[in-house]
Amino acid sequence: MAYFLNFRVQGVGGPVIDPYLLTGNGSAVPPSVSVVPWGQVTSLFAGKNVVFVTHGFHVSYEDGADALEQLAGRLNFPASYQFIGMLWPGDAVIPYIDYPFEGGPAMDSGSRLADFCNRWCAGAQSLSFVSHSLGARMVLQAITGLNRRVRFLCMMAGAINRDCLTTEYAVAAAKCDRIAVLASHNDDVLKIAFPVGDLIADLIHGDHTPQSALGYDGPPTPSIVQSPWQIADSAGYGHGDYLPSTGNTKWQKPAQFISSNVFGQPVVWPA
Repeated sequence: MAYFLNFRVQGVGGPVIDPYLLTGNGSAVPPSVSVVPWGQVTSLFAGKNVVFVTHGFHVSYEDGADALEQLAGRLNFPASYQFIGMLWPGDAVIPYIDYPFEGGPAMDSGSRLADFCNRWCAGAQSLSFVSHSLGARMVLQAITGLNRRVRFLCMMAGAINRDCLTTEYAVAAAKCDRIAVLASHNDDVLKIAFPVGDLIADLIHGDHTPQSALGYDGPPTPSIVQSPWQIADSAGYGHGDYLPSTGNTKWQKPAQFISSNVFGQPVVWPA
């Protein structure tokens, strides 16, 4: 049984809503989950090291719930930790072409996540955040609005400008005790599609200078994150290899990386 923080009203696409907690089996088809009564939320987090984990762009409600359910099982945190998978509408009925517009829902979800944490997680021992792809923008936006520090932040294949930790989200970075990044030069989505989508987004919003992605080249200021962060080219990690998916076992090493870092162990890419 896993816990999910749901920001969605539709299985695919749709608006962002104020999140509420679900619990159950995210891998069932459709997910077999029920709403957690608000009266139980505070006690769920009290004294716990809470780890919020989110998927990225172009992930449906069902696919997101399934991937995060599998990841929760693999991480198998002890009782002092609480895994919360986050389901947000970073997708659309017509896929991919909407990418330049999905930064808005990611930021909206992040702001609502900050409000949720500030209200309901005051009694938590610590808060940590793990993201994939465009989910990096969501969690960074959330951390910016938090009224407390963050124990650990991990961004896998971050679909966000590589200088984000020292520019747009410098405030968020300064709130984190530890930051880890996983980047790969075999990520063709970030190599080819991200620069195009980023350029279009810049033409729409005009709020940043297009550049390579954090999840491709890593940060331009390496000292701000734990090292190492670049996955060896020989490992062949593409954009879809960080979270569970059908027929793919590569995600198990990122899961091990997450687990060891959440527990404060030295940053080492699994052998």
